[in-house]
Amino acid sequence: MKPETIAIHSGYDVDPTTKAVAVPIYQTVAYAFDSAEHAAALFNLEAEGFRYTRIQNPTTAVLERRVAALEGGLEAMCVSSGQAAVNYAVLNATELGCNIVSVPLLYGTTHTLFAHILPGQGVTVRFAKSDRPESIAELIDEKTKAVFCESVGNPAGNICDLEGIARVAHEHGVPLIVDNTVASPILLRPIEYGADIVVHSLTKFLGGHGTTLGGAIVDSGNFDWKKNASRFPYFCEPDHSYHGLVYADHFGRAAYIARCRSVYLRTGGAVLSPLSSFLLLQGIETVALRVERHVENGRKVAGFLRDDFRVEWVKYAGHPESPYHALAQKYLHGKACSLMSVGIKGGYEAAVRFHDALKLVTRLVNLGDAKSLACHPASTTHRQMSAEEQRTAGVLPEMIRISVGIEHIDDILEDLDQALAAAV
Repeated sequence: MKPETIAIHSGYDVDPTTKAVAVPIYQTVAYAFDSAEHAAALFNLEAEGFRYTRIQNPTTAVLERRVAALEGGLEAMCVSSGQAAVNYAVLNATELGCNIVSVPLLYGTTHTLFAHILPGQGVTVRFAKSDRPESIAELIDEKTKAVFCESVGNPAGNICDLEGIARVAHEHGVPLIVDNTVASPILLRPIEYGADIVVHSLTKFLGGHGTTLGGAIVDSGNFDWKKNASRFPYFCEPDHSYHGLVYADHFGRAAYIARCRSVYLRTGGAVLSPLSSFLLLQGIETVALRVERHVENGRKVAGFLRDDFRVEWVKYAGHPESPYHALAQKYLHGKACSLMSVGIKGGYEAAVRFHDALKLVTRLVNLGDAKSLACHPASTTHRQMSAEEQRTAGVLPEMIRISVGIEHIDDILEDLDQALAAAV
């Protein structure tokens, strides 16, 4: 099926008991066992079924199957937020004393996780000088467990050369983890270009309405953990918390998500509620239509801003002068995401005046909403970073990040015009 159809139908058939067409909300904590033997088989991971909603839930299972299908992956696991997805995805591939290599252009909280939290847990994160594959390759050694990038950076708007980065990662026997939140699977499916694991903040374009937090981890099923057993022994050696179960043997290609669910979701507890899963499913049904409008409005907004004398610069991969234009042609099929950044002429003070003068465009730190949104990253999402770290991440003092919504384009442009008049 095509993505537009997958978004509506994948992962669910008519409920066999009630014949309900809509996915039911299974608002339950636990599930009855047929017997002690049945319960033991479930907890030993020997039988399929539901044990406890902290581990898996029927409503969430539909969401997981649908997101996996949209990304062209084998399996998915949904969690309470996109940040939980990034955290669990990395932890599941790492161990004490190892490192991962990341591009420097990252969402602010991901940078905080990588620069300050993971090192305290014994996992070093090495930030490459740029998002180019050769910069990544320089930092990989025998203790590297994964390479991480955002397919389209937030807020920098850079586009990573996924094929090149995947090739570098695989040459060294490590998986590539890609945050695909900004592009969404409607514009880009990283697995088709060599990514092994894809993460999402479902809160953004897939949910699409600014109502529901959620995250997802999608496994391609393509990375061979057994072939790289010496680097990833925790997939290939007995797990004593599960009576010696070996994930790579027992689950085969599905070992990554099985271990992530058993080790991190079960014990870490970043659980997505059944109601949230239901709401996210509603958003996903219209994601293809919304992204089409997002992209078209984004193109017009970027053109308006580029041609305005009150604007210093616009970072938008759809413009031929963008250093990422060729990658947009390759990976986004000639389209550009509706997330962009703009430098207001006059520096930091002018950017703040522009930000505060917006009326229709909402001032907040979300993106991918049906509504047009704006934030000043240096004051918000990247506030915890030093000025040097901000610049490395692509954040400048005069930058405003704009997530273009699906309102009528005339109304969006009118609001931007009056805000620029107030700023400059």
